Amino acid sequence: MPIAAREVVVNSAQNSAGIQTLLDAEREAQKIVQKYRTKRVKDARSEAQKEIEEYRSQKEAEFKAFEKEHSSGNQKAEEDANKEAEAKVKEIKGIGSKTGSKVVDQLLAAVTDVNPKPLR
Repeated sequence: MPIAAREVVVNSAQNSAGIQTLLDAEREAQKIVQKYRTKRVKDARSEAQKEIEEYRSQKEAEFKAFEKEHSSGNQKAEEDANKEAEAKVKEIKGIGSKTGSKVVDQLLAAVTDVNPKPLR
């Protein structure tokens, strides 16, 4: 083989080895980039999950404050209604104790005193 042909073969082999080295380096770089992208996606997901939990906690706290604020009004109304009902019950019991015996006497008189009347 002539010297020029040998140099071409050697240069070709060196070029092929150089190209192979570049391809290997590119594959390694792609692996590193893919690993970094995967890590970024995982980090973004965990960050988003954390933000979601914070938002949920904030909204739950707001809801509980709203619920507490508005349910206290219901408790007040319920207490007022109970007081009013108790007052009415006392009033009815008072009337019953005053006129209860009179009513019982009238009922007994109506049941025991029979006044038959002929039908027309």
